[in-house]
Amino acid sequence: MRCVAIRHVAFEDLGIWEAEIAAHGYEVVYLDAGVDDLAPFASADLGVVLGGPVGVGDIDDYPVLAEEAALLASRVASAMPTLAVCLGAQLLAHALGGRVEPGRPEVGWGTVDLAPGASSTPLRHLDGAPVLHWHGDRIVAPDGATVLASTPATACQAFAYGSALAVQFHPEVDAERIERWLIGHTGELRGLGIAPGDVRERSREVGDDAAVAGILMIREYLRGLEGSRS
Repeated sequence: MRCVAIRHVAFEDLGIWEAEIAAHGYEVVYLDAGVDDLAPFASADLGVVLGGPVGVGDIDDYPVLAEEAALLASRVASAMPTLAVCLGAQLLAHALGGRVEPGRPEVGWGTVDLAPGASSTPLRHLDGAPVLHWHGDRIVAPDGATVLASTPATACQAFAYGSALAVQFHPEVDAERIERWLIGHTGELRGLGIAPGDVRERSREVGDDAAVAGILMIREYLRGLEGSRS
Protein backbone atom coordinates (compact mmCIF):
# COMPACT_ATOMS: atom_id res chain seq x y z
CA MET A 1 0.00 0.00 0.00
CA ARG A 2 1.09 3.56 -0.65
CA CYS A 3 0.38 6.77 1.21
CA VAL A 4 0.99 9.74 -1.07
CA ALA A 5 1.24 13.11 0.66
CA ILE A 6 1.25 16.39 -1.22
CA ARG A 7 3.61 18.81 0.52
CA HIS A 8 3.86 22.57 -0.05
CA VAL A 9 6.80 23.46 2.19
CA ALA A 10 9.34 20.94 3.44
CA PHE A 11 8.74 21.42 7.17
CA GLU A 12 4.95 20.95 6.96
CA ASP A 13 5.18 17.20 6.53
CA LEU A 14 3.39 14.22 8.09
CA GLY A 15 5.21 14.80 11.35
CA ILE A 16 4.23 12.37 14.09
CA TRP A 17 1.79 10.66 11.74
CA GLU A 18 4.50 9.36 9.41
CA ALA A 19 5.87 6.55 11.58
CA GLU A 20 2.35 5.41 12.46
CA ILE A 21 1.31 5.33 8.81
CA ALA A 22 4.42 3.33 7.93
CA ALA A 23 3.76 0.95 10.84
CA HIS A 24 0.37 0.15 9.31
CA GLY A 25 2.03 -1.11 6.15
CA TYR A 26 2.11 1.97 3.93
CA GLU A 27 5.02 3.13 1.84
CA VAL A 28 5.10 6.89 2.42
CA VAL A 29 5.76 9.01 -0.66
CA TYR A 30 5.93 12.82 -0.73
CA LEU A 31 5.08 14.87 -3.78
CA ASP A 32 6.16 18.51 -3.70
CA ALA A 33 3.48 20.79 -5.11
CA GLY A 34 4.61 22.77 -8.11
CA VAL A 35 7.66 20.55 -8.57
CA ASP A 36 6.57 16.91 -8.84
CA ASP A 37 3.99 15.25 -11.03
CA LEU A 38 0.95 14.92 -8.77
CA ALA A 39 -0.69 12.14 -10.81
CA PRO A 40 0.28 9.37 -8.32
CA PHE A 41 -1.92 11.04 -5.71
CA ALA A 42 -5.01 10.09 -7.67
CA SER A 43 -4.58 6.34 -7.19
CA ALA A 44 -2.86 6.21 -3.79
CA ASP A 45 -4.32 3.87 -1.18
CA LEU A 46 -4.25 6.84 1.18
CA GLY A 47 -3.97 10.42 0.01
CA VAL A 48 -2.99 13.33 2.23
CA VAL A 49 -2.81 17.01 1.32
CA LEU A 50 -0.77 18.95 3.86
CA GLY A 51 -0.57 22.60 4.88
CA GLY A 52 1.30 25.57 3.47
CA PRO A 53 1.46 29.35 3.43
CA VAL A 54 -0.60 29.78 0.25
CA GLY A 55 -4.39 29.56 0.12
CA VAL A 56 -7.45 29.09 -2.04
CA GLY A 57 -7.37 32.81 -2.81
CA ASP A 58 -3.97 32.29 -4.45
CA ILE A 59 -5.15 29.82 -7.10
CA ASP A 60 -4.65 32.30 -9.94
CA ASP A 61 -1.02 32.82 -8.88
CA TYR A 62 -0.38 29.15 -8.08
CA PRO A 63 -2.29 26.99 -10.60
CA VAL A 64 -1.09 23.80 -8.89
CA LEU A 65 -3.69 24.52 -6.20
CA ALA A 66 -6.46 24.10 -8.76
CA GLU A 67 -4.90 20.79 -9.77
CA GLU A 68 -4.89 19.66 -6.16
CA ALA A 69 -8.52 20.64 -5.69
CA ALA A 70 -9.49 18.62 -8.75
CA LEU A 71 -7.54 15.61 -7.48
CA LEU A 72 -9.25 15.86 -4.10
CA ALA A 73 -12.68 16.02 -5.71
CA SER A 74 -11.83 12.99 -7.84
CA ARG A 75 -10.75 10.95 -4.81
CA VAL A 76 -13.94 11.79 -2.94
CA ALA A 77 -16.04 10.89 -5.97
CA SER A 78 -14.25 7.54 -6.10
CA ALA A 79 -14.65 6.97 -2.32
CA MET A 80 -10.88 6.80 -1.80
CA PRO A 81 -9.49 7.46 1.71
CA THR A 82 -8.29 11.03 1.93
CA LEU A 83 -6.93 13.26 4.70
CA ALA A 84 -6.75 17.02 4.27
CA VAL A 85 -4.82 19.22 6.70
CA CYS A 86 -5.07 23.03 6.95
CA LEU A 87 -4.47 24.20 3.35
CA GLY A 88 -5.56 20.71 2.30
CA ALA A 89 -8.83 21.15 4.20
CA GLN A 90 -9.41 24.51 2.52
CA LEU A 91 -8.75 23.04 -0.92
CA LEU A 92 -11.09 20.15 -0.19
CA ALA A 93 -13.87 22.49 0.92
CA HIS A 94 -13.37 24.58 -2.21
CA ALA A 95 -13.39 21.48 -4.42
CA LEU A 96 -16.69 20.31 -2.92
CA GLY A 97 -18.52 23.60 -3.34
CA GLY A 98 -17.80 25.18 0.04
CA ARG A 99 -16.11 28.51 0.58
CA VAL A 100 -12.85 29.74 2.04
CA GLU A 101 -12.91 33.30 3.34
CA PRO A 102 -10.61 35.59 5.31
CA GLY A 103 -11.06 34.81 8.99
CA ARG A 104 -9.63 35.70 12.36
CA PRO A 105 -6.03 34.42 12.43
CA GLU A 106 -5.33 31.62 14.88
CA VAL A 107 -1.64 30.87 15.34
CA GLY A 108 -0.31 28.93 18.30
CA TRP A 109 -1.34 26.12 20.60
CA GLY A 110 -4.95 25.75 21.65
CA THR A 111 -7.81 23.29 21.68
CA VAL A 112 -10.86 22.59 19.55
CA ASP A 113 -14.46 22.08 20.58
CA LEU A 114 -15.71 18.77 19.23
CA ALA A 115 -19.21 18.46 17.84
CA PRO A 116 -21.37 15.66 19.28
CA GLY A 117 -20.89 13.62 16.10
CA ALA A 118 -17.12 13.63 16.56
CA SER A 119 -17.33 11.28 19.53
CA SER A 120 -17.59 8.34 17.14
CA THR A 121 -14.67 9.45 14.97
CA PRO A 122 -10.88 9.42 15.44
CA LEU A 123 -11.10 13.08 16.42
CA ARG A 124 -12.43 11.99 19.82
CA HIS A 125 -8.80 11.59 20.92
CA LEU A 126 -8.33 15.35 20.54
CA ASP A 127 -10.98 16.20 23.13
CA GLY A 128 -9.28 18.66 25.48
CA ALA A 129 -5.87 18.02 23.90
CA PRO A 130 -3.53 20.76 22.68
CA VAL A 131 -3.36 21.18 18.90
CA LEU A 132 -1.41 23.64 16.80
CA HIS A 133 -3.44 26.28 14.98
CA TRP A 134 -1.82 28.12 12.08
CA HIS A 135 -4.30 29.73 9.72
CA GLY A 136 -5.82 33.04 8.73
CA ASP A 137 -8.68 31.88 6.50
CA ARG A 138 -11.85 30.13 7.54
CA ILE A 139 -13.81 27.34 5.91
CA VAL A 140 -17.52 27.48 5.20
CA ALA A 141 -18.29 23.77 4.95
CA PRO A 142 -19.75 22.45 1.71
CA ASP A 143 -23.32 21.18 1.59
CA GLY A 144 -23.43 17.56 2.73
CA ALA A 145 -20.39 17.86 4.98
CA THR A 146 -20.51 17.01 8.68
CA VAL A 147 -18.77 19.64 10.80
CA LEU A 148 -16.83 17.87 13.54
CA ALA A 149 -14.98 20.63 15.42
CA SER A 150 -14.93 24.36 15.98
CA THR A 151 -13.29 27.15 17.98
CA PRO A 152 -14.85 30.47 19.03
CA ALA A 153 -13.03 32.13 16.12
CA THR A 154 -13.66 29.45 13.49
CA ALA A 155 -16.97 27.62 13.17
CA CYS A 156 -15.59 24.83 10.98
CA GLN A 157 -12.30 23.45 12.28
CA ALA A 158 -12.87 19.94 10.94
CA PHE A 159 -15.34 18.20 8.67
CA ALA A 160 -16.06 14.85 7.11
CA TYR A 161 -17.38 14.35 3.60
CA GLY A 162 -17.72 10.86 2.19
CA SER A 163 -14.29 9.21 2.24
CA ALA A 164 -12.48 12.40 3.29
CA LEU A 165 -11.60 13.80 6.69
CA ALA A 166 -10.43 17.40 6.86
CA VAL A 167 -8.88 19.34 9.75
CA GLN A 168 -8.07 23.05 9.72
CA PHE A 169 -5.52 22.65 12.54
CA HIS A 170 -2.40 20.47 12.83
CA PRO A 171 -2.72 17.22 14.82
CA GLU A 172 0.21 15.87 12.80
CA VAL A 173 2.78 18.45 13.89
CA ASP A 174 5.89 17.31 15.75
CA ALA A 175 6.49 19.88 18.48
CA GLU A 176 10.12 18.76 18.69
CA ARG A 177 10.57 20.33 15.25
CA ILE A 178 8.65 23.54 15.87
CA GLU A 179 11.77 25.61 15.17
CA ARG A 180 11.34 24.87 11.47
CA TRP A 181 7.88 26.40 11.62
CA LEU A 182 9.11 29.43 13.52
CA ILE A 183 11.83 30.06 10.94
CA GLY A 184 9.71 29.23 7.89
CA HIS A 185 6.78 31.39 8.98
CA THR A 186 8.76 34.26 10.51
CA GLY A 187 7.09 36.84 8.25
CA GLU A 188 3.61 35.76 9.34
CA LEU A 189 4.57 35.74 13.01
CA ARG A 190 5.99 39.25 12.78
CA GLY A 191 2.94 40.47 10.92
CA LEU A 192 0.67 39.15 13.66
CA GLY A 193 2.88 40.41 16.47
CA ILE A 194 3.48 36.91 17.82
CA ALA A 195 6.82 36.30 19.54
CA PRO A 196 8.50 33.10 18.31
CA GLY A 197 9.76 32.49 21.83
CA ASP A 198 6.21 32.26 23.16
CA VAL A 199 5.29 29.56 20.63
CA ARG A 200 8.60 27.78 21.30
CA GLU A 201 8.02 27.69 25.05
CA ARG A 202 4.43 26.57 24.71
CA SER A 203 5.57 23.80 22.38
CA ARG A 204 7.87 22.50 25.10
CA GLU A 205 5.00 22.55 27.59
CA VAL A 206 2.32 20.78 25.55
CA GLY A 207 4.25 18.89 22.87
CA ASP A 208 4.10 15.47 24.54
CA ASP A 209 0.35 15.66 25.17
CA ALA A 210 -0.23 16.85 21.61
CA ALA A 211 1.83 13.97 20.21
CA VAL A 212 -0.08 11.34 22.17
CA ALA A 213 -3.43 12.72 20.99
CA GLY A 214 -2.30 13.04 17.37
CA ILE A 215 -0.90 9.51 17.27
CA LEU A 216 -4.04 8.02 18.82
CA MET A 217 -6.14 9.90 16.28
CA ILE A 218 -4.25 8.67 13.22
CA ARG A 219 -3.98 5.14 14.65
CA GLU A 220 -7.74 4.86 15.01
CA TYR A 221 -8.21 6.33 11.55
CA LEU A 222 -5.85 3.78 9.99
CA ARG A 223 -7.45 0.88 11.88
CA GLY A 224 -10.78 2.02 10.49
CA LEU A 225 -9.38 1.75 6.98
CA GLU A 226 -8.15 -1.76 7.77
CA GLY A 227 -11.60 -2.71 8.98
CA SER A 228 -13.23 -1.37 5.82
CA ARG A 229 -10.92 -3.52 3.67
CA SER A 230 -11.52 -6.75 5.61
